[in-house]
Amino acid sequence: MLKTETPSSEHTQLDQYPVPDLVAAFVDDQFNAVQAVRAAAPQLAAAIEAAVPRIEAGGRLVYVGAGTSGRLGVLDSVELYPTFSWPPTRAVALLAGGEGAMFVAVEGAEDDRAQGERDLLSVAPTANDVVLLLAASGGTPYVLGALHAARAAGALTIGIANNTASPVAGAAHVGITLDTGPEVISGSTRLKAGTSQKIVLNTISSAIMVRLHKVYGNLMVDLKPTNAKLFARTVRLTMHATGADEDAARAALEECGFHVKVAIVALLKKVPVPQAASLLAQAGGSVRGALGA
Repeated sequence: MLKTETPSSEHTQLDQYPVPDLVAAFVDDQFNAVQAVRAAAPQLAAAIEAAVPRIEAGGRLVYVGAGTSGRLGVLDSVELYPTFSWPPTRAVALLAGGEGAMFVAVEGAEDDRAQGERDLLSVAPTANDVVLLLAASGGTPYVLGALHAARAAGALTIGIANNTASPVAGAAHVGITLDTGPEVISGSTRLKAGTSQKIVLNTISSAIMVRLHKVYGNLMVDLKPTNAKLFARTVRLTMHATGADEDAARAALEECGFHVKVAIVALLKKVPVPQAASLLAQAGGSVRGALGA
């Protein structure tokens, strides 16, 4: 039996726990998710190192999964645009059962290997694409179908599973095994297995964005302000990075369409906004490169 399906030996009387003990059981078990990710750190680093050149060459991040795993992939894909101005066309999520499965479970969709292959082929994979394949069990047919199609297209495949010796991790170019073990509620991989997958996706996509110069220091300088909170954030980030006062930061941001990287270079280099934008372009979007030019 898969570890993720094995009943936990630690919480056999879970239904009789008082509420404080229920909370402790669920919360404490999440620490095992962090430990599982830590143990897989070398594989995460390998995945990121392999992914960056392909993404730099114009590739896309393609997420594939079913159920909780698939929804986590959707979540990561849609958050890259507001956080890093990453084009939505370059963060594609495929979910077994289609978009509607984000909100309502589509029974049996994960068992359709042929549909996984068809869905992957429908986005016309290329050799520069990076396909992240998520399956807690490690053997979801839909995900395996997509994996087969991705490999045939020459895309980089990263298999992420929560059971050892899994087909998804074994058949991918880079296999990431998150050995989270039995769940507090037997088989409910939306718990720590899901948490571990969320950590991995956060780590992979964020690290790639750092390597693509979308972070200066530890500041999120390539965000896309789409609401009042984010517009205010661009001002704070610019002030923090440059030491400028609010009026100067806001003026520079307004002149460059609230592109934080351009405002930072303009203020620190004391050059006009168009020149700052040119310096950034010449430096491949690197604030440090533009400042050193």
